[in-house]
Amino acid sequence: MKKQFRSFASDNNSGVHPRIMAAIIQANEGHAIGYGDDDYTRRAVALIKQHFGQKVEPFFVFNGTGANVTGLQVATKSYNGVICAETAHINVDECGAPEKFTGCKLLTLPTTNGKLTPDSVQQHIHDFGVEHHSQPKVISISQTTEMGTLYSPEEVTALATLAHKYDMLLHMDGARLSNAAAALNLPFRAFTTDCGVDFVSFGGTKNGMMYGEAVVIINPEIGADFKFIRKQGMQLASKMRYISAQFIAYLEDNFYLETASHANKMAKLLKSKLELFPQVTITQEVAANGIFAIIPHYAIEELQRDYFFYVWNEARSEVRWMTSFDTTEADIDGFIDKLKQVLKKN
Repeated sequence: MKKQFRSFASDNNSGVHPRIMAAIIQANEGHAIGYGDDDYTRRAVALIKQHFGQKVEPFFVFNGTGANVTGLQVATKSYNGVICAETAHINVDECGAPEKFTGCKLLTLPTTNGKLTPDSVQQHIHDFGVEHHSQPKVISISQTTEMGTLYSPEEVTALATLAHKYDMLLHMDGARLSNAAAALNLPFRAFTTDCGVDFVSFGGTKNGMMYGEAVVIINPEIGADFKFIRKQGMQLASKMRYISAQFIAYLEDNFYLETASHANKMAKLLKSKLELFPQVTITQEVAANGIFAIIPHYAIEELQRDYFFYVWNEARSEVRWMTSFDTTEADIDGFIDKLKQVLKKN
């Protein structure tokens, strides 16, 4: 019997949670009107409003890149600039889609931990009205960040305040928003709507869903044309009930917290065991479900034979390990045993 493949590469590599799969199967019974005019979608929209505020407008799309791109499209014109961290998903992992489809220039900033600050952002906030320069319009942050770190509500509020001071907008890429909620022990709106965020890309694929994302428009001044942008952007699902049914199962009874809390807990457990190895240096705060560490270069390839993961910075021999809703203590023990064997050889 083939050994079951386990991965610490990405929480995208985990399967679909049985509760979500059951919701998809249940939604498959009978017919439902397409393109979102169905009871599943109405229920999912109502749940998102409960979590983010009754005045928000959620729109379902297929994936995270689609959510980021269509959200940025509705908030910008092609001569605008979007300020983000160098490590931001929109800059590194979306194949230039934000720039291609919005026409905007990404104005990136170096960071040590994936987080923007008002002071760092300030260097891109200038030349308003000067026709030779892209006009800054959006500050985009990720929660959790691509480095596994977290923004506090106070930090989010400070960035929103700065953006609004200059008639700009604050976007939050929330591919791992549930892990952030679990780590902060706060409801979604406490670090989004209540902090002045204007729109959110809200995903669950990394936390037990099969696919689908919601663009949550919080600022009513920017959402009027979203449905047209979504259609042009090829992100309008005809059988939307299958996305909506997942969000219902995900949000009812705060189920998202169960899966996200487990993933975060497993990361903390893995961290505690890694700290016993002097050859391993953890490089970022383990705030949610990601661990960044420098390990001996020779150990990487041998570890990857049994546990796939990504090398984050080859020059530094820095790797990234992600835990998921289905990571078990046995997975972590097995990985640690393998690491111990590899390090003993040298």
